[in-house]
Amino acid sequence: MNPTTNPFIHTQFTKSAMQPTDWPEDQGHEVAFCGRSNAGKSSAINALTGSSKMARTSKQPGRTQLLNFFEPTPGKRLVDLPGYGYAKVAKSMRAQWRAHIDAYLRGRESLSGVVLLADVRLPLQAFDLQLIEWAQNAQVPTRVLLTKADKLSRNQGMQALFRTQRQLPKSMDQVEAQLFSARDATGLDALIEQLLRWLDWDASRSQ
Repeated sequence: MNPTTNPFIHTQFTKSAMQPTDWPEDQGHEVAFCGRSNAGKSSAINALTGSSKMARTSKQPGRTQLLNFFEPTPGKRLVDLPGYGYAKVAKSMRAQWRAHIDAYLRGRESLSGVVLLADVRLPLQAFDLQLIEWAQNAQVPTRVLLTKADKLSRNQGMQALFRTQRQLPKSMDQVEAQLFSARDATGLDALIEQLLRWLDWDASRSQ
């Protein structure tokens, strides 16, 4: 997709919050981005929005410790959930993050889709699969974004995609997977198209 036609380049940061009472009003449509702390979540959001500073990136995984809300257009939101896995914080804090992620996935009425980011070079981890199960129990469709696809050859990437698809239980019919690279924009168009459907957004009317 040409940058001039990518509606997400108009995305604005809204707020950061931990407690549900501090989240934006639960109306409209939201898509949540989640994944392990080193999966490239911030880089993917920055590639989507065309801004190197939209989401914080760091060589230290786990810097996202709040739910960060972004708005590409009124009533449509992207939500950057706290990363999990390698964050160097107390176990009590990680447990708190999980509790808020669980509360968000189960209770957010405006949640229309979940993007789970995972390193293409690794199989899905236990908490990745648990998070997918949470989303499925809440009847929220999920797209697994296999990041850093530029690190592999095309054949290796396809093999990794097939491996991920085999990991997903057959009963999870609302889960899809795709290759993605923030570095060379592999899979960016497909991600944008999916987000527009989930957000129920005819972006051509807002340009």
